[in-house]
Amino acid sequence: MSERNKGEDVRLKLNRVPKYIWVTLGITLLTLLLHVIGISDDLVNVGLIYLFPVLVSAVYWGMGPAIYAASLSVVAFDFFFVPPYLSFTVEDLRYIFSFVVYLAVAVLTASLAGRLRQQLEVVKQREITTNSLYALSRQMTAVTDLHTLLGNIARQVSLTLGTPAAIYLPNAQGELQVTSSSEDSDVIAWGEGEAEVAIAKWVYQHGEIAGRGSSSLRESSGLYVPLRTEDQIHGVLAVNLESSDLQEQREELRLLEACGGLAASAIARVKLAEEARLAQVTAESERIRTALLDSVSHELRTPLTAIIGSATGLLENDSLFTPEDRKELTGNIRDGALRMNRLVTNLLGMVKLESGMLQLRRKWCDVGDMIGIVLTQVQQFIQQRRIRVELPDQPPFVSGDEVLLEQVLVNVISNAIKYSPEDSEIVITVKMDEWHGRMTIVVADSGVGIPEADRERVFEKFYRSESSRHVTGTGLGLAICRGIVEVHGGTITAEPNPGGGTRVCICLPTEEPEASFPYMGQGEEE
Repeated sequence: MSERNKGEDVRLKLNRVPKYIWVTLGITLLTLLLHVIGISDDLVNVGLIYLFPVLVSAVYWGMGPAIYAASLSVVAFDFFFVPPYLSFTVEDLRYIFSFVVYLAVAVLTASLAGRLRQQLEVVKQREITTNSLYALSRQMTAVTDLHTLLGNIARQVSLTLGTPAAIYLPNAQGELQVTSSSEDSDVIAWGEGEAEVAIAKWVYQHGEIAGRGSSSLRESSGLYVPLRTEDQIHGVLAVNLESSDLQEQREELRLLEACGGLAASAIARVKLAEEARLAQVTAESERIRTALLDSVSHELRTPLTAIIGSATGLLENDSLFTPEDRKELTGNIRDGALRMNRLVTNLLGMVKLESGMLQLRRKWCDVGDMIGIVLTQVQQFIQQRRIRVELPDQPPFVSGDEVLLEQVLVNVISNAIKYSPEDSEIVITVKMDEWHGRMTIVVADSGVGIPEADRERVFEKFYRSESSRHVTGTGLGLAICRGIVEVHGGTITAEPNPGGGTRVCICLPTEEPEASFPYMGQGEEE
């Protein structure tokens, strides 16, 4: 037996000494009390009363103190109450048989009481274990971040066992290290020493329980449990059991094994969720990259073909064209250039939105003037469609970036023109809600409309509804609109037009909550 185990046994024996002292004092006081109350002549009642110290010792301190109480009670009974008094001899030898029966009854009673006490302790310990595992499982289910999860596991195990706990996981280089600890991170926590890390590495490599209370490396002050699932060891859970006795270590080992199993399952779940998220992000990035290349190549090739064809015709066959033909070819070159300009503008806008480089230059904007400028920009694409604008009686103003808001209106009105038939009407309505401080711009067309399942998805990057595949586009316009509107604190939605088609509603706050400049009446900043 090692010096440490010998010292532990001595400490446990010393801890039991007070129990025997209390038993001795109790029987001494009981003997004096029996003489004081004057029932020392009633030997039957005296014998029954001496059973109380035995029962109390068995219930509170176990078998050892109970047997000691029974033996001491027989001695006191013989010495003080059986004639001749103050002597261990007896006048009647039948008393010896009584002593043996009394001692047997006392030991049997103490045994039953001690067994009930042990069962009660087992039930209490199992209740604590169940509550601890339930609390741990609840925390594991609610947490999806691995670092937070490990911290909760270490704290819960430490709280349950009343001793420091640590969790070891391999780092990026495969080296096992302390990932979470129940102790303050500002001080050197238990488990970070070279000896503890070395034992944890041994447990991680061999997949076996080691440390105090186990069959391997029992000289260690800690107990180490591998965090194992069916096909992998994720790490090691360790607790410091230096202060606990050997009997408690068996129950702590069972509890730690159960906690280790739950922790391993939770770690595996979080890792699988992270891998699934990365796979989804990778797949989405690949899909976006493919969609971007397809859309951009198609959107660039069409106007480039028109520009090259028109320019080549003007250069090589200028003498064959009439002035009207030249005007038409020049217009084709301009339309192609404008289409490419819109595509490049949308791509740059999306890059700014996603990189956080977009900065608002707020000022008071006259929405009526903005709509007029936007209609001038889209005039070349209107063709046979009619656009009607309905403004409120008072001039509508909104605090925002005029250039970006114009880009939003250009994209929304261009979509309304592209997806509505010729000779149809597009209605732009501006509504003011002074009570809530908001303004709504509604662009309603009479086109094919957007299916209900796609009304939210049309604002995603590169998403094209099946009903709009016949119309060229990149799927970027509405995504940029949503980004710009949300930066302004507003919302943009698509809904069915009661007369057929689609209504796109742009709702903006009329004032910035913490505007740093006053309104000067001319849309200027102070």
